[in-house]
Order: sequence, then C-alpha cells, then structure tokens
Amino acid sequence: MEKALQQVSGRSGLLLLGLSLGYFMVLLDMTVVSVALPAIHEDLGGGLIDLQWVVNAYTIVFAGLLLSMGVYADRLGAKRVYVGGLILFFAGSAASAVVSDIGALIALRAILGIGGAALLPASLSLLSHAYPVPGERAKALGIWTAVTGAAMAAGPVIGGILSDSFGWRSIFLLNVPLAAISLLLTYLLADETPRSAHKGFDAGGQVSVLASIAALSFSLMEGQYYGWSSPVILGTFGLAILCMILFVFLEAKGRAPLFPLSLFRNGTVSAGLVAGMAINVGLSGVLFVLPLYFQQSKGLSAHAAGLSLLPMMLPLAFNPILTGRIVSRIGARTPMAAGFGLGAAGTLLLAWAASGTSYAWTFIGLILIGFGVSLTIPSLMAAVMSSAPREQTGAVSGAVNASRQLGSVLGVALLGAVLNGSQSFLSGMRLSFILIAILLSGGSVLTLAVFGKKR
Repeated sequence: MEKALQQVSGRSGLLLLGLSLGYFMVLLDMTVVSVALPAIHEDLGGGLIDLQWVVNAYTIVFAGLLLSMGVYADRLGAKRVYVGGLILFFAGSAASAVVSDIGALIALRAILGIGGAALLPASLSLLSHAYPVPGERAKALGIWTAVTGAAMAAGPVIGGILSDSFGWRSIFLLNVPLAAISLLLTYLLADETPRSAHKGFDAGGQVSVLASIAALSFSLMEGQYYGWSSPVILGTFGLAILCMILFVFLEAKGRAPLFPLSLFRNGTVSAGLVAGMAINVGLSGVLFVLPLYFQQSKGLSAHAAGLSLLPMMLPLAFNPILTGRIVSRIGARTPMAAGFGLGAAGTLLLAWAASGTSYAWTFIGLILIGFGVSLTIPSLMAAVMSSAPREQTGAVSGAVNASRQLGSVLGVALLGAVLNGSQSFLSGMRLSFILIAILLSGGSVLTLAVFGKKR
C-alpha cells in the first residue's frame, strides 16, 4: 500500500485522498449508526420500527438512486454531481446532530442517502479521468477500493466510542470535517469531466424503482404495527409489486433505460444480482441485530458493543486482497461458494447465543461471517464484471451495487419484522439468524450451480 501511495503522489494523489474520504464517509454512514441505536432511542424515543427507519431511510434512497446518479454524472459533469453530493452530506450531517425528533432524524437520513448516491458513481468517474494511464488507474482504484473494508471495520468501533464519549450526535458531526476536506480537495484539484447532454434520462424508471423499494420496505417494517392483513400493508405490498412491474415495462420500452433488460440473458449477471442481494441481507441483518443483542441482552456499552463486532469487521478490511489473489488463480466459483458456506455456519452459531453465552462462542460465529463475506463479495464482483460485455460494464456495476444495497434494506426490514413479531428478543434473534443461514446456504448452492459454467 505504501508503494502504491508513493506512485500516486502529487496533485492527483491529493485528489485521490479527497475522493477516498468521500467514499469512506458514504460507507461509514452505513455502519456507524448501528451501535448508537439504543442511545438514539433513549434520547429521541420511538420504537424498534423507528430505529429500523433510521437505518433504512439512508439505504433505501441510496439504493434507489444509485443507477440514475451515474447518468446525472454523465449529463451534468461528475465534478458538479460529486460536489453537490458533498454539500448535501455536509448539511445533512450537521442538521442530524441537532435534531430533537426521531421523525426529523429519519428525514435527514434520507437526504444523506441522496448525497451518498451522488458521491459513489461520480467519484469513480473523476478517478478514472484523473488517472488516464491504465497502470496508474489500477493502483488508484486499489487504494480507493481498500477504503471499503476500512470503513466497514471502523464504523461500529467509531460509532461506539463516539456515542459513549460524546453522545450519539457526535457520530454525525464526524462527517462534517470529512466532507469539508473532501469538498476542498475536489473543488480545487478535480477537472470537470466531459458532459453528455444528449444522453437520455429514464425518469419513469427512476421513480418506479424507488417507489417499489420504499413501498416494500414500509410493508415489511410497519406490518407488525398495522397488522399484516390490514388494508394499509396489503395496499403497500400491492404498490411495490405494481411499481416493479411498471419498472420492467419502462426498461423494456425506454430508449435510455437505467438497466437494460437484455443483461438478464447473461446467467452470471442474473445470478450475481441475486447473490449480491443475499450476501447483503445477511451482513446488514447481522449488523442490525447484534448491537442490540450486545447492549440489551449482554448489558455492554456502545463502545464495548462496537469492539465486540471487530472479529466480523476486520476480515472485511484485509481479506479481500487475499481473495483477489485466490480468484486470479482458481476462479471465483470456489471462494464464493465457500464464503456463503462460512457465513451460513457463522450465523447458525450466533442463532444459539443467549444472554449468558460466552463471548468465545460469539467470537467464532463472527469470525466465520467476516471471512465468509470477505470471500464472497470480491469473488462475486470479479465473476459478474468479467462476464459482462465491455460496453455495458458501467450498467452491470451499477446494477450489482444497487442490488446489494437493496439487500441491505431488506435485511434490516425483514429481521426487524421477525424481532417485532417474536415473544422475546432472543427468540426473534434466533429465528432471524436461522433464516439468514438458510438464505446464505442457498447462495452457496446457486454459486455452484451457475458460476463458472460454460455457456
């Protein structure tokens, strides 16, 4: 890593720092909130459903806008879109730190989701233009990508330390200097990318897919409150289905679709979308439930709860490098199937944890999940991107990332519904983790059945 940093030093190196800080901030915001949920509940009130919305308001908007923000970056210029996303993140984070109402916090989390969706594709575009030489670009992308694991690993720990030391509001104030530094470096050092003003925008597809994700999430999270057979829940389930049907229709007929349906003819891409959703259902579900378990059932502080998650998070920071080497030698199929299997085994172990269970038991489960996820995701991305046509790699990359974020939304919504409908937290946690283990086992079977097959 040190050698790579030396080779991308200078003006472009400072720009890479700014872009990496933006990416770090987007990913950090997905995990840093998890250990602060009990403190948010104690201060602002609300129930488990409200806490689900605090997590999911960000992810719903982020997942729903990810595809279209790439189009905006092409039409308006990546620098404009990136700077706009940073300004939203700066203002939304500062406002989140001073709210006094749980509903206002949820609304601000949605605004942060808009900013995050703008930052991700625009930063990739800016990085590609800053490093036109393929070799240097590969090194820069390696540094930029390594930020993923660092942010995932740091989120729960930073969130716990800040929440215990300075209160939960400090986790949002952390974004303020990060956004300011990234904004300054990008504004001063980045050149605007060429604009494709003629490129069409699929407004109908964007509205329909975002409405479908939001309606489905509402149904799953609010079902226990309204009743699963109530007109409100049945209506929103129906709305989610209708909007998804409309999305498919618009993508099939549109001149500039967000996601060309022809890509579904590629079995690896289709299976990759399902697999990406499944692995993030498991990861986000575990990250939602375990901090509550550590703090409510085990009586740990937010700081201790964050540290307790490290055995799962640390492999996400260093193991993808090893996974990349494994994939380059033997292909993606075996490490991806093994990753799903390790994740399933880890969640099964966690399913039998109780308030008096030794941390050694939990530690083993967390290690298995951490290595499982860090084997699965890099293998998945390598397999899908290598199977995509060169002219459609951008669309495929956006679709896989969007499907993974949708999985994060569903993980929190589904497990929250299970917890709400259970007689006790521990029984709900047990059922939740058994369901995740079944899902991840299915991912392993899907991998062996589809990936690596000749077509």
